[in-house]
Amino acid sequence: MTIHSFLLMTLLISLLLIPLVSTATPQQTYQQAMAKAASGHNNKAVADLQGAASALPAENIWQERMALAIALIEIRQHQGLELPKFNHASAHARLTEAYLKEKTRPELKSDWLPGLLATIFPGAGHAWQGRWNDALVAAIMVWPMLLLTLWAGYRRMGPVTIFFAMITVWLWSGTVFSSISLAERGDFEAYLVWWQGLWQASALPGRPW
Repeated sequence: MTIHSFLLMTLLISLLLIPLVSTATPQQTYQQAMAKAASGHNNKAVADLQGAASALPAENIWQERMALAIALIEIRQHQGLELPKFNHASAHARLTEAYLKEKTRPELKSDWLPGLLATIFPGAGHAWQGRWNDALVAAIMVWPMLLLTLWAGYRRMGPVTIFFAMITVWLWSGTVFSSISLAERGDFEAYLVWWQGLWQASALPGRPW
């Protein structure tokens, strides 16, 4: 192999090893981040937006959009209710702040109270949340078994009483867990509706859900 062939081969290998420079426009990067956030990859979306925004001048419209999108995605992750203060006053930021002033924030309800009520009285935790069908199902599941357990205990039926008691505890604890889970889900659903309204009010392109 001649020296010229060796140098040519070395040059070709070096060119192949050089990382490809991304030619994505700010708009394309933004759209890709929205797709990642919509699929549940919030951290990746935020990281992409932060990297792209840092390379743009502050007066660039996409830098402003990315900064606000980052803030909105991050408060959704933590179920926050307040936005950070921005140095610029873009139209998107003003629209968002107007929504925050006018739209009532969701009030998070206590999730331990439904659990306590369900523990004391089967079905009460669901009824307190206004879920009457679920309350009826919980009552039908627990009360017959509870009465059978008390009847077997009164008759001193030994192993039968233990068997009925185990089933009763299993069903009762399930209704308590269901009551707590539904309360937590109700809070999250109410927050998500509020947050989606916040995003739409900002007039940012795309939607990360």
